[in-house]
Amino acid sequence: MRSRLQNLGIFASAVLLVASLSIVSGHPADNPQTLTGQVSDAMCGAKHMMAGNDAECTRTCVKKGSKYTLIVGDKVYTLDTSDKAALDKLDKLAGANAKVTGTVNGDTIQVSSVAGGQ
Repeated sequence: MRSRLQNLGIFASAVLLVASLSIVSGHPADNPQTLTGQVSDAMCGAKHMMAGNDAECTRTCVKKGSKYTLIVGDKVYTLDTSDKAALDKLDKLAGANAKVTGTVNGDTIQVSSVAGGQ
């Protein structure tokens, strides 16, 4: 009886190990991707609420604590960065298209660089 329980324990451990390895391998790699879209803010997303142009609205919302976002088609990505050069570039490109390179994790991009978009 004891050896049967030991075998069952070994089998259960093997199943858990395989399951955990498949979950880890299912996560996206930390390979940077480049996405092109419109620079906006997390408060407004694709539809700006303030009167005036999209750039002014984005800058105002970011000054009030909102994060920058990148609108790619129907998808809104929150841009996560503390890099001053990237933040300055996003400020200049507010309301315009930009190419953002970084690691995508769900709806968030860990930004590594920002360039003007087409």
